[in-house]
Amino acid sequence: MMAGKLIATREGFGEEIVTMGKQNKDVYVVDIDIGKSCKTVKFRCELPEQYINVGIAEQNGAGVAAGLATTGKIPFVVTYAVFGSLRMVEQIRQEICYPNLNVKIACSHGGLTPANDGASHQAIEDMGVLRTIPNMTVIMPADYVATKKLVKAAAETYGPMFLRFTRDAVPVIYDEDQEFEIGKAVKISEGKDIAIIANGDTVRLGLEAKNLLEAEGVGVTLLDMHTIKPLDVDAVLEAAAKTGRIITVEDHNIINGLGSAVCEVVSEEANAKVKRIGVQDQFGMSAPYERLLAMNGITVENIVATAKEMLGR
Repeated sequence: MMAGKLIATREGFGEEIVTMGKQNKDVYVVDIDIGKSCKTVKFRCELPEQYINVGIAEQNGAGVAAGLATTGKIPFVVTYAVFGSLRMVEQIRQEICYPNLNVKIACSHGGLTPANDGASHQAIEDMGVLRTIPNMTVIMPADYVATKKLVKAAAETYGPMFLRFTRDAVPVIYDEDQEFEIGKAVKISEGKDIAIIANGDTVRLGLEAKNLLEAEGVGVTLLDMHTIKPLDVDAVLEAAAKTGRIITVEDHNIINGLGSAVCEVVSEEANAKVKRIGVQDQFGMSAPYERLLAMNGITVENIVATAKEMLGR
């Protein structure tokens, strides 16, 4: 593990999609006219024959991508997370997931990271909505390194996928040689007292909380659950068996996101208590990103306090 510079995960996507496009001429970008924000300008300039801009027409973009996929192409539909999920959801269900086509929906501005853009642009329901659709895989990388590795894995793996990136810069926490597998959590640390399961931009918070708790003698298992569908059930059950206490942390509504996915597994197959930290089933507002997280208790301090409460300290 490493604590490095701050880079938005959308930057990692923008770099890796160019690499993948050069390696495989079947990789296409279907842009929804916000390439500058979603970091596809370099792809457009260097690989114009593999680039299509449909304008501000998300549903059409999904349909065009589905058509490309029927000819053997690997299209990445690129837009903001709130539009690439909710505005496109009917087309994703009917035209991509039902026929199980090889379309990737790659979205920047996930969670509360749109910040000052306000509630209309903050995607707090996207992963929860899309994980309920059969055949869909749902991924949110924790940092720049994870993003590049998981975008590559997505391009090389068949099936509909939703990849969610941050607008805001987040710390680089992984070394370049860290391996990632879709559907398999990364175990950052292992301890017997409590488990913290996080994904995306909240993994950094879990890491800070882990360090503070370990300084007080608490053993912490920390999992980066970058794929919430398919969930790494074995990792959840192992953490539940080892600690009996799990805290989930996510930049997403606590309803139907990572926390709900973990609770489903624990309630059916394990004997453990789960506390969910995330967006408290409320819309955001125009405010700095860190303030929006704090309004919902998505902070290092709340993770530590929740852990101590569960441990009876």
